[in-house]
Amino acid sequence: MSTSQPHASRPPEDRTTPDRLLHARTGTDVSPEDLVLASGKDLTPHNLEWARRKLAAEGPAALEKLLP
Repeated sequence: MSTSQPHASRPPEDRTTPDRLLHARTGTDVSPEDLVLASGKDLTPHNLEWARRKLAAEGPAALEKLLP
């Protein structure tokens, strides 16, 4: 008979991380390199140009749209 308590390893409901702490923004500018890396792509001239266009169109919010 096992004495482990599976429910003891789960965090209680009130310990859920608040949404405001889950965002990636640190108050700094988002660079095209940040956007490419967050998208999981390689840093290539083509991908950097894609990121520049996306940042120009969407601003720093483009990074938030890629990250959970």
